[in-house]
Amino acid sequence: MTLKFRYLLAALGTIAVAIAMSPAWLGAQQGAAPAPLVRENALVKLGEHTWAIPDNEVPQVPNVGIVVGSRATLVIDPGLGRRNGETVLRELARVSKNAEIYVAATHYHVEHTTGNLGFPATAKYVSSRIQDAEFVESAAAQAKTFSARSPLHAELLQDVSQRKTDIAFDRDHTLDLGGVRVRLVVVGPTHTRGDTAFFVEGDNVLFAGDVVMNNSFVAANQNSSVTAWLAAFDQFEQWKPRTIVPAHGPIGSGTLIATNRTFMREIRDRARQLKGEGRSADETAATIQKEMEARHPGWARVNGVAGAARAAYREAQ
Repeated sequence: MTLKFRYLLAALGTIAVAIAMSPAWLGAQQGAAPAPLVRENALVKLGEHTWAIPDNEVPQVPNVGIVVGSRATLVIDPGLGRRNGETVLRELARVSKNAEIYVAATHYHVEHTTGNLGFPATAKYVSSRIQDAEFVESAAAQAKTFSARSPLHAELLQDVSQRKTDIAFDRDHTLDLGGVRVRLVVVGPTHTRGDTAFFVEGDNVLFAGDVVMNNSFVAANQNSSVTAWLAAFDQFEQWKPRTIVPAHGPIGSGTLIATNRTFMREIRDRARQLKGEGRSADETAATIQKEMEARHPGWARVNGVAGAARAAYREAQ
């Protein structure tokens, strides 16, 4: 081996080490979180009038819904901040030329609502009064928490504000888009107090938000009601949805309702049993979370089990 060739190998080795130690390379090797951006050119048709932009299981990205009638178009869960809303608007233009646009969200969380800022002033925002109140109470603090996660999060949320609600309702509202109707029904307190389901009549597609999940536990919390959650499942089943779009994660079939009802009933019944044995709320939550995690290995949002168990404990007679 010539001296010149040895120098060349040493130089190449130095370059390789530098690349391996670079922040970009280290981030890739350590599984850096993907950017919370709605994908372009990813529309999936779910029915004659209904499309979705799947979240690709990226955190802080919702499954976006688009429902197109002959007269108007509805967007459900337009994403995190203005930039994502503008992406959704470009995707909408691929399947609809309607000038009349409605925007709505399954719940107030900022990755579901704040994309509405990317829509023109002529778009009409539709929301329940309780969801509006939750946004006022909690969205600013949530946006601050999200903004601390990365510079991109901060950029997406830098101009977040509450958009004026053009159509406000209490518990139930129906949008006629021309040739297709969408039912909006508040089912909370579940994941939030103002959780709203969207059922596309005819296409039999249900946008269930965080109330029905796929291979994931629901995200219950201290304000949740297991009673309300089970009532929501009953309501959904009456509609007989063929397709269910959760807030996050894979789109599934109507059988997800039965799956979610089964584990919620198991949590409720076990909480009643443990409370009857004199266990504390903390003991009950820890026990049920451990049991459900063992029963459904690999499911996401295991911490939501504890929230559901505490809610069931509180409601147990």
